[in-house]
Amino acid sequence: MLSLWPARWTVGPNARGVFVRIAWFDPYSGASGDMVLGALIDAGLSVDALRDVLEGLHLPGWRLSAEAAGQHGITGTRAIVAVDDDAPARDWAVIRDLLERATLPEPVRDGALAIFRALAEAEARVHGADVERVHFHEVGGVDAIIDIVGAAAGLYLLGVERVFSGPPALGRGFAQSQHGTIPIPAPATAELLARAGAPSIDADVQAELLTPTGAAILTTLAEFERPLFRTTAVGSGFGQRQLPWPNALRVWLGDLPDADSATEEPAADSELLLEVNIDDMNPEFYELLIERLFGAGALDVFLTPIVMKRGRPATKLSVITGADRRREIEETLFENSSTFGVRATRVERTKTDRSWVTVATRWGDVRLKLK
Repeated sequence: MLSLWPARWTVGPNARGVFVRIAWFDPYSGASGDMVLGALIDAGLSVDALRDVLEGLHLPGWRLSAEAAGQHGITGTRAIVAVDDDAPARDWAVIRDLLERATLPEPVRDGALAIFRALAEAEARVHGADVERVHFHEVGGVDAIIDIVGAAAGLYLLGVERVFSGPPALGRGFAQSQHGTIPIPAPATAELLARAGAPSIDADVQAELLTPTGAAILTTLAEFERPLFRTTAVGSGFGQRQLPWPNALRVWLGDLPDADSATEEPAADSELLLEVNIDDMNPEFYELLIERLFGAGALDVFLTPIVMKRGRPATKLSVITGADRRREIEETLFENSSTFGVRATRVERTKTDRSWVTVATRWGDVRLKLK
């Protein structure tokens, strides 16, 4: 969901106007932090560029690498985060301070903070604890911090502005944690899915497919739908576990038409069409009337010859104006013409972008309007 993430991530280095760069995750085999990194790297993310951003954490004792991986004839990338030792459990306040002091691009810091905040709130709900005193065990280690910050950094470096996801597979059975034996999906994972209103699918395998880290990344950053978009790259990030199918998370990068772009299609303005039929006024008066209508705020004024009942020739005067100028236009018509009434119809006026240029000719400079 995007409640904790900017609706439009426009500060990425590859952001464009007409199309929005998106990432759509296909977690048919679940998701974990290292699978997210592997998928992004396989889709074109530079490992060196990712390391450079992660150095801004000023966190010692980690190494990031990537290797080719494959299962069942499908190849991809496995991301490897190696740490020197296991760090003690960190609470939410410690991780928040770490991220706030880090020299990271603002979208990366905001994204990582949002993911960890979602994890803290889910853990607090599961354990009945104050969110400020929640201790992260598995997800508080250096490797998990690299996974989460790396996911936000990878999306940023790829210029992704919006994130989408399919329903993640969960798995079944039980797993061991710092608190003992817990069901699959882990309580924190289930809480994250519930808080986001995220869909999920079952997988007939005794294994944890969707980890709390993977769930936090997807439920915080992604909208759970598949939009119609133009695919530009696909990557597969492999996990460690061997399954009856390729144990990978796929990511599709692509371009989504930007509905907010002013250049995508001509703008349509809602206006009013005010009309009167006149058969008893000297035609010489129309020039002054039209001048005064434009002075009152008319966008356009035009005359149309018409034939009224009993074959009487007449003129239809049409005025296009904004709704905010209706009163002034009607008063101008009543005061400067012989009409007793005005018809009003709401219309849409579609217009293209236009600009003025000056062209030098043999007769002097001429101003032209271009579209």
